[in-house]
Amino acid sequence: MGVTGPPGPVMDRDEVDRALARLGAEHEAIETSLLALQDHAGRRLLEGAELTGVTKERWASAEASITLLWAYFDAYTDALRGAREIRSRRRWSSREDLAELTELLRGESVTVAGSVAQAVAGSAEAATPQGTAKLSRSFSLSTLVDRMNELYASSLDMVVTADAVWSALPARIDLLAAELQRTRRLAHSVGVRPGEHPAGDDLERITRTLTSLREQVVSDPLAFWVRAQGSSAPGGGRPDTTVYDREARALEDVRREIDAVLTVRQDAEQRLVRLRDVLSRADRTLAEARTARGEVLAKIAATEVPVVSGPPTVLQEQLATAAEYRRHAQWHRLSPLLESLEQKAEDELLRARESLTAVTQPLAVRAELRGRLDAYRAKITRHGLAEDPFLIERYDAARRMLWSAPCDLRVAEQAVLRYQQAAAEQLRAPRVTEQGGLEDRRGEQ
Repeated sequence: MGVTGPPGPVMDRDEVDRALARLGAEHEAIETSLLALQDHAGRRLLEGAELTGVTKERWASAEASITLLWAYFDAYTDALRGAREIRSRRRWSSREDLAELTELLRGESVTVAGSVAQAVAGSAEAATPQGTAKLSRSFSLSTLVDRMNELYASSLDMVVTADAVWSALPARIDLLAAELQRTRRLAHSVGVRPGEHPAGDDLERITRTLTSLREQVVSDPLAFWVRAQGSSAPGGGRPDTTVYDREARALEDVRREIDAVLTVRQDAEQRLVRLRDVLSRADRTLAEARTARGEVLAKIAATEVPVVSGPPTVLQEQLATAAEYRRHAQWHRLSPLLESLEQKAEDELLRARESLTAVTQPLAVRAELRGRLDAYRAKITRHGLAEDPFLIERYDAARRMLWSAPCDLRVAEQAVLRYQQAAAEQLRAPRVTEQGGLEDRRGEQ
């Protein structure tokens, strides 16, 4: 929408023709814009919708602005038609015609009824500064075009904004609601229900939120619009999808939870078998530790042997509960119980192995002492000292202690140490060979 030139002296014929050409093109552009606004899908939706909130308030103002806009356009059309009629009276316009055309084209020659101007509630055009209604208002063509531009921009902004929200959010909400229904059916099939599982409660909350969100978006779309910073163009901004995005993420979390429950349903039996195996191995290990403790108490003297506890019955009870959940297809309860049991079973097996290690430690010490004694006996034999009476005495003393029950490990260790020391001394001492020479075994030691 253009603007005519400023007022000035009487226009000549060429100036009048050029002005009329500009006004004609401007009139056509304004008419095209108004018809496009009239046929805009957003405007038709606004006319038929039950609006609330800020959208209701702004649409009431926009409707009045559109009515006033058409009134201004009609007045503009009449003024243009009148100017064309004056110019068409004669080929060479008289000075009186040119003066009349100058006043019409540049002066405040367009009159709009005050009742029409009052259609815009709260408009400064509808009343005098004292608040009394005017019977009519006069405008120049350029001023009228400016007013139409302002009314058109504000009305178009409101229509475009509402249409953008309606085009974006309801469709996305409907798609998410359809996905929500599929998720609810799947959740119900695996026992995820409201009041029984947190994911079931989340699905109910998401359903209520989406239903409320759609109603609000349909009735008050402007409440869900974020205007772009620094933008003055009509419809500059984007739909506010904060609530929608939050619920979409919540639904995705629920889907992951249900997938976990489905996974439990598929491999529940295999996991239960593994659990039984781990707990059985732990029980067998504890039984072996209890048997080993009895052996240690019988064979080893003066030794602190830790007590071996029995298998925890609570794990067996929980395992029975898990089997019951599987039998009744209560997958949502079975899932967290299996995860907890698997960790506890591994911990129990580790505890049983540590108990067996702690209980059999004295037997391991005795075995190590026996091995050390036999190793020195073999070394002495290789050097021809096996018949040494002193070494035989020390060896027999240590052997009796290690192979008798109960065995005092501290005394036996001292006996082995004495045998080692005696053997070391014999190995360091030189001896006479059969040929009469001396043999030094210190290097071998």
